[in-house]
Amino acid sequence: MYRPEHPNPQCKRKNWRNLNGTWEFDFDFGKSGKDRRLFEGGELTRTIEVPFCPESPLSGIGYRDFIPAVWYRRTFSLNDVERAGRVLLHFGAVDYAATVYVNGKQVGEHRGGYVSFSFDITDACQAGENILTVYAEDDTRSPLVPSGKQSPYYKSKDCVYTRTTGIWQTVWLEFVPTAHISSFRLYPDAANSTLRIEAKVAGTGCLRAEASYEGKPMGAAEKKAANGVCSLEIPLAEAYLWEIGHGRLYDLRLSFGEDKVESYFGLRDICFDGMKFRLNGKSVFQRLVLDQGFYPDGIYTAPTEEALVKDIHLSMALGFDGARLHEKVFEPLFLYHCDRLGYIVWGEYPNWGLDITKPEGLFAILTEWLEEVERDFNHPAIVAWSPFNETWNAAGSMRDTQRCVYRATKAADPTRPCVDTSGGYHTEATDFYDTHDYEQDPAVFRPRYDALMAEGKLYDRWDMHQRWDGKMPVCISEYGGIRWSDDKSGWGYGKTPASEEEFKARFKGLTDALLDNDKMFSFCYTQLYDIEQEQNGLYTYARKPKFADMDFFRNVVSRKAKIED
Repeated sequence: MYRPEHPNPQCKRKNWRNLNGTWEFDFDFGKSGKDRRLFEGGELTRTIEVPFCPESPLSGIGYRDFIPAVWYRRTFSLNDVERAGRVLLHFGAVDYAATVYVNGKQVGEHRGGYVSFSFDITDACQAGENILTVYAEDDTRSPLVPSGKQSPYYKSKDCVYTRTTGIWQTVWLEFVPTAHISSFRLYPDAANSTLRIEAKVAGTGCLRAEASYEGKPMGAAEKKAANGVCSLEIPLAEAYLWEIGHGRLYDLRLSFGEDKVESYFGLRDICFDGMKFRLNGKSVFQRLVLDQGFYPDGIYTAPTEEALVKDIHLSMALGFDGARLHEKVFEPLFLYHCDRLGYIVWGEYPNWGLDITKPEGLFAILTEWLEEVERDFNHPAIVAWSPFNETWNAAGSMRDTQRCVYRATKAADPTRPCVDTSGGYHTEATDFYDTHDYEQDPAVFRPRYDALMAEGKLYDRWDMHQRWDGKMPVCISEYGGIRWSDDKSGWGYGKTPASEEEFKARFKGLTDALLDNDKMFSFCYTQLYDIEQEQNGLYTYARKPKFADMDFFRNVVSRKAKIED
């Protein structure tokens, strides 16, 4: 079976079933399948390997042209024990608009191609064999469909790549008691060595939480749930801090009646202190790399769990301690390994392709973005939110949309810093201020930002539309992008270096300029690996090193930054 692992270690029950593998499949180029009532039966002429999209080689199909709609079908069996409580059907992600049927009955719809969703399908199920059917529509060229880096052209071009349609993350069943835990938020408090838990439950009873570290009990608490919610706090017997490079995760067991959930948490505090970013009170420079989450054989979907972990290790081997997860919502299993390894990340929404100058653009992003914030709230590795990337309209409803999404984000998660957009046009004072700068000459690049230290002036090529207020923390959240490839048709930023030595000198000069700046709390280098025609990674698309001496980059990136304690 493809991708057999449990997809979400933050909320894991013993009674679950993976539905990945071979499904019946067909294209629906005329989007007529509902009229033909394919949800009630009828032949689907192909098969596909879920969770891989039909554009990918691993799906067994590899169709690269535009796909307006698709159908999936498979059967699953239930016994009386599994039907005794509630049967939940989960989807990691389906791009873009999904309609789900069980035994010909519609059980739910979801719009948004990036975030997990689930339906209670108990009433549609029967003992024995059941038929699950999924219909998905996706219009990458629609200005009201966020598509991230999926190409709106027939072929990949510049910095947009092969599209993803339909199911692209794990599908699974979960069997829960009638009284069960619906969701929970975790609020670790490193300063006071406590964990606060806010849970939503179905039914009545007592919620119990037990924390442990490497098998040793760390504390427990129990409280009756009222009105479907319960809040409790665990004083932790010993403090093991979550730090960069050291995940030190606590295990957490939650029980509500017969329902038992396994989870985890990291004990850490984050905040800004003037221009400094502090992790557990310590000034830390965020050494980030751009990670776009594409794979040659799976496109949006990593071929294996090991491939997810490998990307983190490849980054850390170069001295980076985290990543901007760029124009894509990454799967929870990737975030778990970030948590486990102490690898910091920014959560971002794939807003490219979405026209937010239209008022309708607000509705196309806000619902799914808040679903992302809710889904990923408990991950200690996430240290910032960035709902938009590079927005380029200076006035009107675009600014209203950005402002609304930023304020909604802060209301949904007051525990993390948020920027309204990474690069491009900012709208108002947010938690920090960032710019993108692909200047390739270190002799030009350094003086731009030395002026921040010497004169309190921030270089921003869009300063005709916005102004840094002189107080917000500052970072360069995209720089570099140096092209290096034998593929003459590929591209990167600026003129290709004439030699490896010139490449390394440029990389070092640009990076040193930011590490030496005591007003900068972070950088993000573009990028970790090549993607298709974009040839500016430090690794190839196949994740092979481009240079014999990769330790050079680690030595440049990992040295102490001027802003660090």
